[in-house]
Amino acid sequence: MKIKVDYMVCESNGICTGLAPEVFELDDDDQLHLLLPDPPSEMTDRVRHAVRSCPKAALSLEEN
Repeated sequence: MKIKVDYMVCESNGICTGLAPEVFELDDDDQLHLLLPDPPSEMTDRVRHAVRSCPKAALSLEEN
């Protein structure tokens, strides 16, 4: 699975960072960064939950 971010839509609400901090990070300028754009399978459920929880639907998953 690979995470995609639509940076034009992302408002940096940080919900994803709270749900999967090993994968998502907000920098000091509130810009979202993917720490693990292709997270390991043991994180699948948490990453899916974070993607579904994005209030702007700026996150999506591409299945490998």
